[in-house]
Amino acid sequence: MSSETFFSTLPVFTRFAGVTDAAHYRPLPDDWWLATADIVDSTGAIEAGRYKTVNMAGASVISAVLNGLGRHDLPFVFGGDGALVAVPASGRQAAAAALAACATWAREELSLTMRVAMLDVAAIRAAGQDVRVARFQASEMVSYAMFSGGGAHYAEMRMKAGDNAIAPAPPGTRPDLSGLSCRWNPIRARHGLIVSIIAVPGPANDAAAFEALVARIIAIASMLERDGHPVAPEGPALGLSSEGLATEIKARAKGEPAWRRWLRITGEYVLSSTLVRLGRNLGGFDARRYRRDVGDNSDFRKFDDGLKMTIDIDVTRLERIEAALKAAEAQGVCRYGLHRQDEALITCFVPTPLQRDHMHFIDGAAGGYAQAASRLKQAPEPASAL
Repeated sequence: MSSETFFSTLPVFTRFAGVTDAAHYRPLPDDWWLATADIVDSTGAIEAGRYKTVNMAGASVISAVLNGLGRHDLPFVFGGDGALVAVPASGRQAAAAALAACATWAREELSLTMRVAMLDVAAIRAAGQDVRVARFQASEMVSYAMFSGGGAHYAEMRMKAGDNAIAPAPPGTRPDLSGLSCRWNPIRARHGLIVSIIAVPGPANDAAAFEALVARIIAIASMLERDGHPVAPEGPALGLSSEGLATEIKARAKGEPAWRRWLRITGEYVLSSTLVRLGRNLGGFDARRYRRDVGDNSDFRKFDDGLKMTIDIDVTRLERIEAALKAAEAQGVCRYGLHRQDEALITCFVPTPLQRDHMHFIDGAAGGYAQAASRLKQAPEPASAL
């Protein structure tokens, strides 16, 4: 397996329950790097009602790194208020430049402080952790990376401790955020609640028990419509909020006037929403298929050294999941965080709407993963991760 084509040549698995199967994971090559980022005091921004902006900032890291390297076949994971992207050695400098530009953009355009860092896989393994990657096929057009081994979590913790930091780019520098958008209405819960769940290994370091816990949670979620997918089968409703429009305008290319960006965004939105409403096609753009693909191509569940899900769930099944999490936490098998809300958010990376490989990141609309993660800070760190 070539180091450069590591992720694109990984075999895929199609049943999400396979995230606990070690046979699906392969070691990330030693010469690869993990690019990490998160928003400092995202809790404060959430309390100020800016979570859509926080989500856009987190997704900007994925957009900037993939655009900066000119390729979309890299492993990444979206975390709500941050992200991680794995890059080969040949892309190290371009990824670092993209991270630095994101930090400057977040500060100057969004009034958010973004931490950014890079750590090589060889150093992670020297510290006793590992980075293994699997490829989950969410739809016929899109696959997402799943991470295990503890290395992704280790890289994030080192970043938060101030290690391996990348300085922000000079003032005025802007990342290439082509394709980053937020043009969907918040998705109301259809079955009771939108719940963001994070479960990571606990201090007992019992991998078998943790795998069994993850399997149990996935099994309960599988009883829900579309396994708890927040997006209905026909896709979400288009919507362009003032906050979403303002944030997307701020993602414009350097030198592009805000008014021109506003005209382009609103023009694209009016055209696409009209096509969706009328059920019409334009050239290679199939409006109804595009809406369905948004749901199918979404990352509402993932494994990132632990289970992360944002699902639409009824109270009864949520109580079963929470009871399983509480029992496992009491035994030291896991640490977990859980946040309830009424809506979910979609942030999108669409290289071109004429292709069907557009990617969509789902989180809770009232804090989601960031709020769930805040509970994890109250428990001790595990010795290692699955």
